[in-house]
Amino acid sequence: MTKLLIVDDDPDVLLAARLLLKRHFGQVDIEKNPERLPFLLTNGQYNAVLLDMNFTRSGVTQDVNSGKEGFHWLDRILDLDPSLMVVLFTAYGDVDMAVRAIKAGATDFVLKPWENEKLVATLLGAVKAGEKADTPSLSSPLSIASLSSFSSPFSPFSLLSPMRQILDTVEQVAPTDANVLILGENGTGKDLVAREIHRQSARRNGPFVAVDLGALSESLFESELFGHVKGAFTDARDDRAGRFEEARGGTIFLDEIGNITLPQQARLLSVLQQRTVTRVGSNRASQLDIRLICATNANIQERVMNQAFRQDLLYRINTIELHLPPLRNRSDDLPLLANHFLQRYCQQHNRTITGISPALMAQWQQYPWPGNVRELQHTIERAVILFRTGLVGGTMLEADDWHQPGKSVSSRTPVQETLQLEDMEKQLIQKALQQHNGNITDVARTLGLSRQALYRRMEKYGL
Repeated sequence: MTKLLIVDDDPDVLLAARLLLKRHFGQVDIEKNPERLPFLLTNGQYNAVLLDMNFTRSGVTQDVNSGKEGFHWLDRILDLDPSLMVVLFTAYGDVDMAVRAIKAGATDFVLKPWENEKLVATLLGAVKAGEKADTPSLSSPLSIASLSSFSSPFSPFSLLSPMRQILDTVEQVAPTDANVLILGENGTGKDLVAREIHRQSARRNGPFVAVDLGALSESLFESELFGHVKGAFTDARDDRAGRFEEARGGTIFLDEIGNITLPQQARLLSVLQQRTVTRVGSNRASQLDIRLICATNANIQERVMNQAFRQDLLYRINTIELHLPPLRNRSDDLPLLANHFLQRYCQQHNRTITGISPALMAQWQQYPWPGNVRELQHTIERAVILFRTGLVGGTMLEADDWHQPGKSVSSRTPVQETLQLEDMEKQLIQKALQQHNGNITDVARTLGLSRQALYRRMEKYGL
């Protein structure tokens, strides 16, 4: 039976972590006072410890961002049991702190607010490493994986990468409340940049609310964003807060803003100008307390020129503009990103792949990657599943074109006439993706599907 100990001086964090992790571990103990660590470790055999890095000593003024207390208790734990797996977590962290933690003997490093799947996977990986009695070091696979996934996917970039300038701008902009507009093709990581801005902002402890505007119908737009009161329309059985209210004290991320209609733009502009929001069916306005981040893959300036997007709304949302470069313009990043995803999926699928063959990597660096980082990520996962062990691209499977991104079984052969409904649906989606150059919003609109429904079908057919 695996036993986990969680140490944090925030009772809410302890409760949330225990509720999540007790489904994956035989026993989960929680402790608010780190002074009890020596007693607990002496009297209990734990497989891993999840340790906060910032504790407040009574009557002592300290820098809550330094992690000094966390490093102190990490040393104490390893003095008592040098083989114990210790995972550190904190709301205040950077790559330098992660490196210090690994060098000090930590198994891994996780940021708050955590992603449930990542936290569970990290702790299970730590327990597994402990069972193998491997002492973690900076050169061990687990430690390398932890560093490469620490600020996923923002650490695996070449020093020459165009993304370095983007991240420098993010560091400057994040502490302010300036509105940010993120531009870039599908799959370049606009949502991840938005989350990184939130993580580095003063609102990091508030909610991050993401809204896919491209998936909202005209009739649901106002209700979803601004909320409604009971009886405002036929199905309004209760009062409901909108996304703007849910984001109070935090950040709201409006994705695909370039595709909303002119009436929707006018309503949104009014809310942003007045800094108030009124629920549908109500006359009472409430003040906004949000940080606004928007994103689009559309040519927003062209839409303004064509009078398809309001220029005054553009002025409101783009105090700062970030242009994310496509992967084809970042060839130096490709090997780093590929190895980053390789580490992640080897751990997720329990594979022992040693790397990617130079020949295959050279081929990938010549490919234009129309799906950008998302396409690379899916290609790497497929490779990990197919190869299991050894070197990706280093076996006879290389003779097949499975490893050519964007390829699928049906696209390697001429399209055959078929009366199978699923085959016809798959071919129709493939044709629409080609016609619209992978623009998900346009493809969904052409096929009469919501974006979520299209994503489900693409996942089903491996597109």
